Amino acid sequence: MIRFTDFRLFFSLVAVLLFGSVTGNAQTNYVLSGSPMFKVSGGSTLHDWEMISATGKGEGVFVLENGQFKTVKTLNVSLAAETLKSGTKGLDSNAYKALNTDKNKEIRFVLRELTGQGTSLSAKGDLTIAGVTKPVSFPVKMSSAGNKITFEGSLDTRLTTFSVTPPTALLGTVKTEDEITLSFKSTFQPTL
Repeated sequence: MIRFTDFRLFFSLVAVLLFGSVTGNAQTNYVLSGSPMFKVSGGSTLHDWEMISATGKGEGVFVLENGQFKTVKTLNVSLAAETLKSGTKGLDSNAYKALNTDKNKEIRFVLRELTGQGTSLSAKGDLTIAGVTKPVSFPVKMSSAGNKITFEGSLDTRLTTFSVTPPTALLGTVKTEDEITLSFKSTFQPTL
């Protein structure tokens, strides 16, 4: 005859076998918090320039092990292209025209893979600029404070990679260089 305590023992054993190997692991939803920094910088025949945005949206699923960051399962980050500002109205206007922001409102990154250990990581994903999506990879530095996780990195690329014609000004006498650097620093916190 099987006793109630035998069932309890059996189910306890099954629970340990099924869940024991994942003890301490958790997948947690995170969102972009605070004031992120997204920067596009480059040069021209006249001077170097940069455009900065302190707004954006982002969400992802982070994997934690015993409360410590392990990796990212999913991550999507976007910003409205016209939030990028240089401090010079003419430069901004030329940039928005080149990016065709009337039709392509957002710049977007979708993470496909995050590798590495500790604070030095490598990200691979799809970057969309001016409606054109390209695969990219770049190094990322990760840091944490409390339950917040910050990622910082940069990517060297070209405007023409995303089918963007480098803007010109002053009847073509000032030409923007094709090479640009995209930099970011963004902090994520768990959703409540």
